[in-house]
Amino acid sequence: MKPGEMATRKQSGAGEPAWRLWARQIGILVRQELHGSLFTRRRLWVYLMAFAPVLIVAIHWVMSSSQPADPDMMEQNTQVFAGIMEFYYVRLALFFACMSVFTWLFRGEMVERTLHYPFLTAVRREVLVIGKFLGGAAVVICVFETAVLACFYFLYSRFGSAGSAYVFHGDGLKQLGAYLLIVALGTLGYGSVFLGLSLVLRNPIVAGALFFGWEAATPVMPGWLQMLSVTFYLKHLFPVSLPGTRSVVLALLTVTTQSISTYTAVAGLLCFTAAVLAFACYKIRKTEITYTSD
Repeated sequence: MKPGEMATRKQSGAGEPAWRLWARQIGILVRQELHGSLFTRRRLWVYLMAFAPVLIVAIHWVMSSSQPADPDMMEQNTQVFAGIMEFYYVRLALFFACMSVFTWLFRGEMVERTLHYPFLTAVRREVLVIGKFLGGAAVVICVFETAVLACFYFLYSRFGSAGSAYVFHGDGLKQLGAYLLIVALGTLGYGSVFLGLSLVLRNPIVAGALFFGWEAATPVMPGWLQMLSVTFYLKHLFPVSLPGTRSVVLALLTVTTQSISTYTAVAGLLCFTAAVLAFACYKIRKTEITYTSD
């Protein structure tokens, strides 16, 4: 953060409502996070994780372009895309991308010994948390939703008019909207947890291992504990179900919960995110800068 810019906004905003000043400061933080994280070498592996399926699907698209597209294969492609979204993007790539981005928001500045600069500016620490969180979320959402759109295009464009009819006059756009919503909500949920854990645990690998283990173990836990995981809400938003993806042993161990509506899942995950961010705001107020211990 640039102290001079924040100080100038503080002076120019004298006499205006506090919420408007906070909104200005959050906007500055979001722009700075986008500028500093979106196109940097540090985020290269985030791009690799996001666009790896796109590369595979594009190669398949090129190799099969000379063959006539069978419209009956669209159902198979729909199942393939649903599998990519559920098992690769949501459970792996998006998870680890959020771990990379959100654990570095404050821990990175601690490692680089620059955290005292934003702490000395005329901005509340809670505003720092919200601004950095939204900036990190904007980075991850921008990268992964671009990858999802590209993957969707390569999967259906080879079917020509039949693919266009399915996308614009069938269930295609509805499914795409659901997947983009899942990516956005998953980013908010995962990101808030990693941001909170980074203020509690110094090692991001430990934080990631603990959270990954929790998300993997919650299906066998009671229903009220499952509500404390991100995937509990996301699984109710998938527009395409994948039958036969669980083993018999896992199916016996899994605790089946009552299905919830889309609105309840969205509202529940947003409340979950808000609760974790409230904890992060509380924690940041008690955070002390101790460079010598890092």
